[in-house]
Amino acid sequence: MSHQTAAPEEQQASSNRASATLRRFLGSAAGRNIGLVIALLLLIVVGAVTSGDRFTSISNVLTIVRLASVTGVLAIGMTFVIISGGIDLSVGSVLGLSSVVATLAAVQASAASFWPLMIIVALAVGLAAGVINGIIIAYGNVVAFMATLAMLIAARGFAEILSNRTTQTVKVRGFLEFSDGNFLGVPTLVWIFILVSAAGWILLNRTTFGRRTVAIGGNREAARLAGINVKRHIVYLYALSGLTAGIAGIMLTGRTTSGTSTHGTLYELDAIAAVVVGGTLLAGGRGTIVGTVLGILIFNVLTNIFTQNNLNTSVQAITKGAIIVIAVLIQQRFANRGVRKS
Repeated sequence: MSHQTAAPEEQQASSNRASATLRRFLGSAAGRNIGLVIALLLLIVVGAVTSGDRFTSISNVLTIVRLASVTGVLAIGMTFVIISGGIDLSVGSVLGLSSVVATLAAVQASAASFWPLMIIVALAVGLAAGVINGIIIAYGNVVAFMATLAMLIAARGFAEILSNRTTQTVKVRGFLEFSDGNFLGVPTLVWIFILVSAAGWILLNRTTFGRRTVAIGGNREAARLAGINVKRHIVYLYALSGLTAGIAGIMLTGRTTSGTSTHGTLYELDAIAAVVVGGTLLAGGRGTIVGTVLGILIFNVLTNIFTQNNLNTSVQAITKGAIIVIAVLIQQRFANRGVRKS
C-alpha cells in the first residue's frame, strides 16, 4: 500500500528536479547561448523560405559575415566595458577619427610599402582615445556615460576638422590588396573578426584580466577590497575598447576604400545592442564573447532578410528596437531572480 502512494510522490519529485535542472541550464551562459543559436537558426530558416537561393548562396553568406565584421570587432571591446559595469558611447566616433587619420597617413605615405603605417596610426588613435576615456572615468570620477558622450562629440569634431568634411579615397595598392583579399575563400575582414573574437574569448575566460573585469562588474567595492586596482583596470578596459574601435576603423576604411568623418555614425548603438542581445548584463558582472558574436550575427542576418525582401528601413528600425526591449526584459527577469536568490 505504502509503495503505491510513494510512486506518484517520487514521480513528482523527479519532475521537479528535472524542471529545476532545466531552469538552471537555461539561466546559465551555455543555456542562453543555445537560445541565441536557436534564434539564429530560425532566422536562417525564415531567410531561406522568404528569399530562397538569394539568401542561401555562398556569396550572400559571405556578405553577411563581412558586413558583420566591423561592428563585431567594436562589440568585442564593448563587451568588456559593459561586463565591468560601464558603457562606451564614443566607439563609433573614434572609429571615424581613426579612419580619417589613417587615410591622411596614406596620402602622405603614398608608397605602397608604407601601408602598414596606416594600420599603426589607426590603432594608436583608437588606443589614445580609449586611454583618455579611461583616465577621465577612473581618476576624474566622471560617469562613463558623460565621459564617453563627450569623446563621441569631440572625436567627430576632430575628424571633421582633419578631413575638412571631405571624403579621401585610399589608393595605396598594398593596403587595398590586403583589405580586399581572402584566405581559404574567406575575406580578410572576416578573419580579423574571428581573430579578435578568439582573442577576446581567451582574455575574458582564461586570464586574470578577464576574472578581474567580471569581479569589478559584479561588485566594485568588493573587488577593491580583494586587492584589485580598480581604477587602473578601468583605464585598461576603455583602452581596449578604443583599440578595437581603431581596428574597426581600418577595417571600414578597407571595405569602403575611403576615409570620412561620417564613418561609424551610430555604430556604437549597434555594438551595444549586439552585446545586450548576446546576454551581457547592462548592470555588469556577467557576459560572454560567444553571446556577443551571436548577437551581431542575429542582427545582420535579420537586416539581410529585410533587404532581400525590400522592407523599408523604418520597419527594420522598429523590429530591431523591439528585439532590444525583449532582450532587456529577459535580462531584468534573470537579474531579479538573482537578487531573490541572494
